[in-house]
Amino acid sequence: MGHAGLSGFMNVSIAMLVIGFTVLLLMVQFELGPMGKLSGGRKWLLTLILGSGMVAFSIKLIVIATLLNFPKQTIGAHLRAQQARPPHATVAPQYAVYDRSVGGSKPYVWQVLPEVAPAPAWNPTTPEKVALGERLFHDTALSADRTVSCSSCHEVRQGAGMDGRRTSLGIGGQSGARNAPTVWNAAFQSVLFWDGRAASLEEQAKGPPLNPKEMGMPSLEALVQRVREEVSYREPFDRAFGVGRPITITQIVAAIAAYERTLITPDAPYDRFVRGDASALNAAQLRGMELFQSVGCVQCHSGPNFSGASVFDKAPNTQRLFPVFASQRYVERYRLTGDAGGNAAGSKQGIWRIPSLRNVALTAPYFHNGSVDSLAEVVRIMATVQRGKRIGGDERTIVWSRQDRTLTRADAEPLSERDVQDIVAFLKSLSSDTLLARSREP
Repeated sequence: MGHAGLSGFMNVSIAMLVIGFTVLLLMVQFELGPMGKLSGGRKWLLTLILGSGMVAFSIKLIVIATLLNFPKQTIGAHLRAQQARPPHATVAPQYAVYDRSVGGSKPYVWQVLPEVAPAPAWNPTTPEKVALGERLFHDTALSADRTVSCSSCHEVRQGAGMDGRRTSLGIGGQSGARNAPTVWNAAFQSVLFWDGRAASLEEQAKGPPLNPKEMGMPSLEALVQRVREEVSYREPFDRAFGVGRPITITQIVAAIAAYERTLITPDAPYDRFVRGDASALNAAQLRGMELFQSVGCVQCHSGPNFSGASVFDKAPNTQRLFPVFASQRYVERYRLTGDAGGNAAGSKQGIWRIPSLRNVALTAPYFHNGSVDSLAEVVRIMATVQRGKRIGGDERTIVWSRQDRTLTRADAEPLSERDVQDIVAFLKSLSSDTLLARSREP
């Protein structure tokens, strides 16, 4: 039925509704009401009850009229969001993100990293806490055999906040199950650990000491006792938390978190560019920046910290399915589904916190299992398994729908090898000048 036909139907329906409701009203007021000796209010109630079908039909007519007269307002945004998705992309609804870069109502806005990290009201950052936290962060006495500290896996004085291993080594030379993420700019993340199980730096700091493959302490009480036994800690704790107060696990993790909130890097070429220095990025980096937006990388790696799991969003969408698209070439080669993260054990797709891309060029190897050494290979993998893109002449993405029993080919515009290298060039612009200078020191 065309637009004119629907309009005619609407006009007839409205006329019939008016006539029908008028007849019903007269019957109730002058026949049914007097017969039942109903008051004025009860007459109107009876009219509404008998006319409930008419009311329901009226609501349907209003909906139809809205769609006829305001199609852009009612369905335009939905259509734009659908058109922005790769063909036949299948993403779990709870992890869907509105694409602000393509087809959205507003263009994506690039942002710089703040120079101060936020702190909870109960744990304000003070110089005394920071100094104490730095000492605790580097103290191997916090591990069972006194050989491992936080900095053993997260080197910050000379490194980029990680240890460069595929998986870190804990007490007794044990190898952990996951790659150690950088601690630089972790203060801006709203959830911590690869699976996002900690909601704050303070909560996260309780985890590694108790992990039997990391620091191996039998309990948090044992950790507190270890700190209390070191008499030289008494004065720093007094300065940080007040004279004579007993040392507690809350104070220990509060100090470590306060120190970690100073580990931020707002000094990347990207930040200088967004602040107004047009010469901060070269041509390749600018092309990569545009590709990072148009390919859809900003759907997950958004905001000043290049992570949707950051504190900058009021309601951060912190986790993603990975991989979204099956790619035998990459999934099997790099064992991407051997660990399901926050998903149920044995799942073919993992659920992971969105990592920050700040300083990503300095923090190889990559992914939760540290299986990839090359940043360019990471770009190829993410473009293929998360965005449904083809790289050059690579095989096309084939999508099988079990529900519809259909087989389709997703012919998204491929990325060239130059595109890959341009995105890598842009990612390098997220490296802190300070950390980059350290990495070049002999």
